[in-house]
Amino acid sequence: MPRIDSQKFYTSAIDMHGISAKGVNWHSKEYQEIRFDILLEMLPDDISDYSIVDAGCGFGDLYFYMQKKKQLPQRYIGVDSLSDMYEIASAKTGCEIIIADICKDKLPSADFYLCSGAMNVLTTFETHMFMRNCYESSKYGFIFNILHGDKDSETYNYLTTKEIEKIALELDVDKVLYRDDYLQNDITVAFLKDLD
Repeated sequence: MPRIDSQKFYTSAIDMHGISAKGVNWHSKEYQEIRFDILLEMLPDDISDYSIVDAGCGFGDLYFYMQKKKQLPQRYIGVDSLSDMYEIASAKTGCEIIIADICKDKLPSADFYLCSGAMNVLTTFETHMFMRNCYESSKYGFIFNILHGDKDSETYNYLTTKEIEKIALELDVDKVLYRDDYLQNDITVAFLKDLD
């Protein structure tokens, strides 16, 4: 799959749809929130004791969804590679937002890393690097959703369960959990660390 110009991919969506779920290329706010729900279900029950990094935070929508659900972490940090997202998320959330290339830059350490949709336009190699950096920067694990299946797309990045398992093996992940019962062609995965 060729590299997508993520700057152009997201800037054109913002220009067309404004600061909304569609402005970060989600099909709808409803689909975005279904994915958020599954991410939150895979976290410990009381996340107020944990720090969370939102990898590819966009406008900070996950932060506001957690706030709405009364499930805010002890500390929320957003990370995004695009300056538009950084400016909007910083202004909207009032939280610490960092500009970084998640595939290769040094990331802040946190209890959990979450990612909703940010890997959907990466190449396979970039996806692997993104997962590695998030997993290694987390204390307890990395929970993410990604497009699921063996579709061949010029824009979107689909992974099969077998490919996800191969990445988990290469990263020496202690425990892998899956949820694929909520939307077609989507999967949520938890790469968890066994700290016993």
